Amino acid sequence: MTAYRLPEDTSIAGVTLKVANLTRARTFYADLLGFAVVGETADALSLAPSRGAAPIITLRAIPDAVPKPSPTVGLYHVAILVSGRAALGKIIARLLSARYPLQGASDHAVSEALYLADTEGNGLEIYRDRPREDWRMDADGLAMITEAMDVDGVLEARDTSPWTGIDPLTRIGHVHLSVSDLKEAEAFWVDSIGFDVMQRVYPGALFVAAGGYHHHMGLNTWAGKRPPPPNATGLESFTLHLPGGIAAAVTNLRAQGRTVEVVDGRAVVTDPDGGTVILA
Repeated sequence: MTAYRLPEDTSIAGVTLKVANLTRARTFYADLLGFAVVGETADALSLAPSRGAAPIITLRAIPDAVPKPSPTVGLYHVAILVSGRAALGKIIARLLSARYPLQGASDHAVSEALYLADTEGNGLEIYRDRPREDWRMDADGLAMITEAMDVDGVLEARDTSPWTGIDPLTRIGHVHLSVSDLKEAEAFWVDSIGFDVMQRVYPGALFVAAGGYHHHMGLNTWAGKRPPPPNATGLESFTLHLPGGIAAAVTNLRAQGRTVEVVDGRAVVTDPDGGTVILA
């Protein structure tokens, strides 16, 4: 294993999602979820948790887009992290009131998570973390479970003030990918990028992170090896924010034989399944 590790306060700065219908996607993200539109062109929208904040989601319309076929590698879900149980309960209540279709709600011990897809079929998780002091380690690493969320308890704890938009402290908590080969994925995300393995006991899955977080990246082989077509919706790219700069990360990537393009202080590298990762 490489000696290089990502900085402890590494975070996911933002994601770019490919969509077919920008107007429809805007209605979902801005009108329903309550993100602020902070940038707009004919084929792209930049979304932030509040007007004065940096964008964390970019939606880009692509020509002749088709829904990402299932099963294919690529995006499993983007996980939107809200600041606490009150904020999670508030957005769950809003989605229920709008009768928006939901896919599941789970308690993972370290977090409580709601699962759904956007109007373009892109997988989403909206979740809140439990305090780190309540996380538990066992012989297999960080103890994470998948049990039913106490939805009634979350709704009871919700912020009942009038809706003014999504929690302004919202950020991207993690990205979960379907990959074609778990060993190749581990070599890339752990040895080359510099994450630590946090959990590997889920069949066909691996969870990696920086700074002891439960996971910044989820990786699974549940979709097999088939790639989606180039014009499929899904994840176009995401950005890792490395406090202190990218020089050491770029040096390590090149030492590992990875091709890295550095432009304007940002490093761009491709993962084993063709996904774009930006280090900034």
